[in-house]
Amino acid sequence: MLKTNSSTGGSDLISYLTKQYKPTARSGEIIIVFDIIVVTLNMIVFKEIEIGLYSAIDIFLMGKIIDIVFEGVDFTKLMFIISDKSKEISKEIEEKIPRGTTGIYGKGMYTNKDKLILMCAASRRDVSKIKLITRKIDPYSFIIITNSREVVGLGFKKTL
Repeated sequence: MLKTNSSTGGSDLISYLTKQYKPTARSGEIIIVFDIIVVTLNMIVFKEIEIGLYSAIDIFLMGKIIDIVFEGVDFTKLMFIISDKSKEISKEIEEKIPRGTTGIYGKGMYTNKDKLILMCAASRRDVSKIKLITRKIDPYSFIIITNSREVVGLGFKKTL
């Protein structure tokens, strides 16, 4: 219903109206907030804690499913690898996984040294392999792993 800008008249209607004024708001989050308010008021008025707890679980799952339907399940990880052996790590990742890396020049403010920082978008299953490769080559490397909502390009989504 939400994908076609329609409504069943429930909390999805409030989500639709809210998105008219704030287009960047996520539908799942709006519905979760509104439903939590309704369930909380229901628990206060009718004193049914057990039903409220089951409702909270349902609301959470529903919100996550709505976000998955809108945004997809192809979550990827974005890794930043800081090491003195960046070139060796990059070569090994490309040979063993195969995943490409991008070198970004940075400066360590603590050490005052120029560094080549590797950036690598990877699937969830490749993250542990990349960490093992990196730690094998440089046990003192610094790895930052973050979630990436969408990656478009070779090896990932082909279209926008």
